[in-house]
Amino acid sequence: MHWNVLTALLTVVYPLAIWLGHDRIEPRWLAGLLLLTVATRLPTLKISAAARWSAAGALVLVGVAVAANAVLPLKLYPVLVNGAMLAAFGASLIKGASMIERLARLREPDLPPAGVLYTRRVTQAWCVFFVINGAIALGTALFASNAVWSLYNGVIAYGLMGAMFGGEYLLRLRFKRLHHA
Repeated sequence: MHWNVLTALLTVVYPLAIWLGHDRIEPRWLAGLLLLTVATRLPTLKISAAARWSAAGALVLVGVAVAANAVLPLKLYPVLVNGAMLAAFGASLIKGASMIERLARLREPDLPPAGVLYTRRVTQAWCVFFVINGAIALGTALFASNAVWSLYNGVIAYGLMGAMFGGEYLLRLRFKRLHHA
């Protein structure tokens, strides 16, 4: 099985497995699923500082879940992922090209100044998304039932990400129409 497919499958199944297994399987065994999820990501990641910190953070969560035999550290993984994404996107706003500009230049190396500004704004919008999504993930981990945590982190958060991608795509088409006409 291709690494990306396995990683995507594990990422989607993870919240469901935590929800279904929390009363049936000891958290220390569920921690193995998080470990496997992180392990499948490693071969596909460009090992950046954010990727290393994210992997290290996940290992800490696994260690705490195993040592304490507690499910809460496992439920904090989406918070960690949002924090790592916020750090990577936010850092790109401070130094060098923004994250979205870097991605845009893969398709359009001669990005015009208006495009650079647009990609910077999109990067800022993703930062806001990661703050809000991470805060909701934290709230569901600390205060919601396992079913609500699973629903938000395994379904709703992905739907919101898809809506963000789709909305940005439509805005980009409009932006290109206005600036290339």
